[in-house]
Amino acid sequence: ALKTPTLAVCKNCGEHHRPHHMCLECGFYNGRQVMDLAAKKEKREARMHAKREAIRGQEAPEETPEVAETAEAESKK
Repeated sequence: ALKTPTLAVCKNCGEHHRPHHMCLECGFYNGRQVMDLAAKKEKREARMHAKREAIRGQEAPEETPEVAETAEAESKK
């Protein structure tokens, strides 16, 4: 039978986490910060924002009249 997992309480933020593991909410383990989760989250959000902007740019590329004329000239050849 499956048992309920044993959880420890974070000394920094009070959230529950697995024993002998860092807190996934604040990045602290045994009263010391071992990972800066706020900076990691900011980096991820910036990366996702850049990716969204790149996708938006690919979806609706605006054709300038010069590009349209060049494409027509190449298709006639």
